[in-house]
Amino acid sequence: MALILSVRGHTPSWGDGCFIAENCTIVGDVQMGNDCSVWFIAVVRGDVNKIRIGNKVNIQDGAVIHCTYEQSETWIADEVSIGHNALVHGCTIDEQVLIGMGAIVMDHAHIQKHCLIAAGAVILENTVCESGYIYAGVPAKKVKALSPEVFQQNISRIAHNYLKYAGWFKES
Repeated sequence: MALILSVRGHTPSWGDGCFIAENCTIVGDVQMGNDCSVWFIAVVRGDVNKIRIGNKVNIQDGAVIHCTYEQSETWIADEVSIGHNALVHGCTIDEQVLIGMGAIVMDHAHIQKHCLIAAGAVILENTVCESGYIYAGVPAKKVKALSPEVFQQNISRIAHNYLKYAGWFKES
């Protein structure tokens, strides 16, 4: 069973149709929308500040979502995919974004809609990633415009596939 803990008077909550893996951890001031999934060994830790997650968000295996005490909250909009082992910390992520595997997004960064953050990229504190671009590297830089084909094949497809994958576990 997943580790769900109340901290400092806050209990995590989520909407309808969510898949919560049996060995993930969700604690504190966390609110998730509908049709989200939190996968195996992922951690969503709202102990020091609030975390707000929209609808159809998938937080993949080993990812960590956290924030900074009294300084930065984490806001994740609809249809966002957080890749395996990514770290999302005290930032804002707008709708329809892909955070690649092992990427790091630091405090007060703002990832605008329709962005792809490449695997292993490091988005530094206070960085604004402009809508419609791919960001890659350490530290991450804007590398090219995100074509409609890449958007459809990556960001949109992955978000919708994770709804399907979660459904497999709900059927069991």
